[in-house]
Amino acid sequence: MTAQEKTDKREQLINAAEDLFAEKGFDGTSVRDIAQRADVNLAMISYYFGSKEKLLQVLIEQRFASSLELLDELLRNTTMTPWEKIERVIEYYVDKILNGRKFHSIINQEYNTDRSREIIDLITSIKMKNYHLIKQIIDDGYEKKVFRKIDPELTMASMMGTINSTINSKNVYCILFRIDATDEAEYLARMKPRLKEHLKHMIRAHLTIE
Repeated sequence: MTAQEKTDKREQLINAAEDLFAEKGFDGTSVRDIAQRADVNLAMISYYFGSKEKLLQVLIEQRFASSLELLDELLRNTTMTPWEKIERVIEYYVDKILNGRKFHSIINQEYNTDRSREIIDLITSIKMKNYHLIKQIIDDGYEKKVFRKIDPELTMASMMGTINSTINSKNVYCILFRIDATDEAEYLARMKPRLKEHLKHMIRAHLTIE
């Protein structure tokens, strides 16, 4: 097996696990289910990950990695204005969360169970890093006298809570916006630009110095 084939099989298992954990929950998914969905030999799960829980851990770390990279790049960027950075954060998270609804449903499941303290601690640690980086972007805008002094933690909670509500209450929004709830493409096409625009207006009104 070539290095590329090994990488492909590993990714197949991660993607299959994501689908199944979202559909059936972690406890409702067996390693055999994952291997069958990925069309990979059952032994490969132990070979690549060691266990189902380690596979979940890798899935979480991999899906969150891009967020940390983007936020770190924005923080180090010296050409973008604070407004451009915060609007880029909004655009990124709307796309990431709405496009990655399966993954975020898994995160919510794990947070609502006492099944694994290790997994909850991992998710919390990664989220804290993300929040810290976003807070630094907001603080930088304040220090440059571009943003007014606000509560950064609750500002981020307002932003993330608004985005998450469009997933958790999708059926309600479909009724309000007269969208066919079975048409995922239409929901995303209409919700994402509307949500981005709303959050940008909300954050601008919240951060603008009066």
